[in-house]
Amino acid sequence: MSDSVQTFGADMGRRSWLQAMTRGIGHRCPQCGRGRLFKSYVKTNETCPSCGLELSGHRADDAPPYLTIIIVGHVMIPLALAVKQVFDPPLTLQFAIWLPTMVLAAWILLPASKGAMVGLQWANRMHGFAGLDADPDADV
Repeated sequence: MSDSVQTFGADMGRRSWLQAMTRGIGHRCPQCGRGRLFKSYVKTNETCPSCGLELSGHRADDAPPYLTIIIVGHVMIPLALAVKQVFDPPLTLQFAIWLPTMVLAAWILLPASKGAMVGLQWANRMHGFAGLDADPDADV
């Protein structure tokens, strides 16, 4: 079963991207799954406190906010439109419900999406996770 796991780059020992992303979504180290990934809201630890994995080389950049906006927008906006069509609540009530709900959803999803991106980069040996003998300027 582990032979079917796909990674990018050289075949230097396979890493499960699904497991790494799941661990990242749970704010855990993509390698061991025990150490905390973040030292604050979305600030990653320099190294994993449990296994010592160097986490500072990731380049999540703009992908986590983009994913968060896409997910919140594609879930909340259709729900808001459906509620408007079915119940036709007053505009102030809609703002009172949907604005805090969207902000809360984005606040919860941002660290999860960043963790998923860090996990995906680790699984595919991208950027700072390529290994000791890898070219530091190479993307993969």
